[in-house]
Amino acid sequence: MTNHVHLLLTPKREKSCSRLFQRLGMLHTRYSNRKYQRSGTLWESRFRSSLVQSDFYLLACYRYIELNPVRAGMVGDPFAFPWSSHRANLEGRFDCLITPHPEYLRLERDQYRSLFDEHLDAALVDEIRSTTIGGYALGADAFKLEMARLLGRSVTKGTAGRPPRATPEAAAEPKLF
Repeated sequence: MTNHVHLLLTPKREKSCSRLFQRLGMLHTRYSNRKYQRSGTLWESRFRSSLVQSDFYLLACYRYIELNPVRAGMVGDPFAFPWSSHRANLEGRFDCLITPHPEYLRLERDQYRSLFDEHLDAALVDEIRSTTIGGYALGADAFKLEMARLLGRSVTKGTAGRPPRATPEAAAEPKLF
């Protein structure tokens, strides 16, 4: 894309993604600043990420990423975008930058091709965007509950604002015990 990059990563360790982007940002900034005789940061903000349930949602993310240049009007077909993983995934070609996910490997090549017969549902595109921007989990409700339990924090969008106050009647009642 012209102003951002999409990566679908399966880290082996808890902090692998943040360390990758920290290192990448440092090295790329240093290189660019030297080459173009400038100073300062290159990237506008921190990377955004989302936990993705490995099944339907993971393959939806494959489609979201590979169809993004088409949605943006940059190309008519994802195959035509030079920076896409689509060609390697569709043809099953080796690419040193791509490690196929086990969910992808379970598919036949024709099954992967058929995923692109139709564009993604607009609601699913919005869900992928909002979970990534908000740092939430993308998946079924049971997956979200399990991730919240394991992480000890909310992985879904909460309601905006402060929690409602107790009603004046409840506050005025004397406590007996």
